[in-house]
Amino acid sequence: MITTVTTGTITTVSTIAAMGLAATVSVVALIAFLTTKELASASLSSSSQRTARFFNVGILPMVMAFVVIVAVKVVEVLG
Repeated sequence: MITTVTTGTITTVSTIAAMGLAATVSVVALIAFLTTKELASASLSSSSQRTARFFNVGILPMVMAFVVIVAVKVVEVLG
């Protein structure tokens, strides 16, 4: 019985820790993408404008992931 509880507890804690780490990494990546896009779009050169458009591709999925993370955290607090 103790082994089952310990294994279940370790699995749950590991899953929660992994979700927290993934959330942190994705938020940091979103901030990096947004910062790079803004810095690139501030310049008037064509290569900087291409770089800014390139980062738009990665920003949309990251924003969607951020919205899901925020929704899950709000549900955790309210529930």
